[in-house]
Amino acid sequence: MLKANGFDEAILGVACRCGQPDLVAYSVSKCLELLMKDGATYEEALEYFEFNMAGAWSGDETPIWVYERDMWHEDKMPWEEVLS
Repeated sequence: MLKANGFDEAILGVACRCGQPDLVAYSVSKCLELLMKDGATYEEALEYFEFNMAGAWSGDETPIWVYERDMWHEDKMPWEEVLS
C-alpha cells in the first residue's frame, strides 16, 4: 500500500475490494487541515490537494481520498451531478 508522505494524521483506515489491492484511505478534510496548518489558505490547500494528491496516479496502490459529507455546503455532493 502506498502512503502520502506527511499525512499519517489524515488516515481513516484501509479500503478493501474483492480482487483488488488494499488501499490506504485518507480524509480529504484532514488533508486540507494539515496543508493549512503549514500556512496555506483554504483555496491554496484545495488547489494543491486536487492537483498533487487527488490528481496523482501512482499505480494500482494509489491511495483513496474520502470526501466526508459534512465538508460540503452545497445542496448536492460533487458526485451527484455525475450520477444525475
